[in-house]
Amino acid sequence: MNPYIDITLRSVAVYFFMIIALRIFGKKELSQLNTADVILILLISNSVQNAMVGADTSLYGGIIAAFSLFLINFIFKKVMLKSKFIKGLVQDKPEILIHNGKTEFKTLARLGITSEELEEAMREHGIEYYKDVKLAMFEIDGNISIISGNENLKQTHHKRKAHKTLGELNN
Repeated sequence: MNPYIDITLRSVAVYFFMIIALRIFGKKELSQLNTADVILILLISNSVQNAMVGADTSLYGGIIAAFSLFLINFIFKKVMLKSKFIKGLVQDKPEILIHNGKTEFKTLARLGITSEELEEAMREHGIEYYKDVKLAMFEIDGNISIISGNENLKQTHHKRKAHKTLGELNN
């Protein structure tokens, strides 16, 4: 087999493995990475490198692997847009955290969201008490959006903050 076709097939296989692994092990954690998560991502990238390019450490091998990943990601996103079934397999649904002032503690526990995080999101929306929240949702991108029952309050969007380590990396 042509070595570049082999690299392409290996890269696509690793891509789909990572999609499945993130779905099984919880991709929501990616919205707020801590040091252990960053280390895990770095180690995973190092461990799958050889699986993608094998013994080929050439520039062309790396470019083919990277191009294959970009291309399969582009195609996969297009497929997800057209297929609700595939999208449902890969993406979680938004989750209700508070409904009409009633907190969904089981949902918070399952998602690993602390009461402090939820209260921070409420404060950022100008809401002091749980009873004043009409609806709080944990969105599919890891953000918490809140709608208050008070029309005078400005509605904002709470973005879960990246860990300090990542903030330094992004600058």
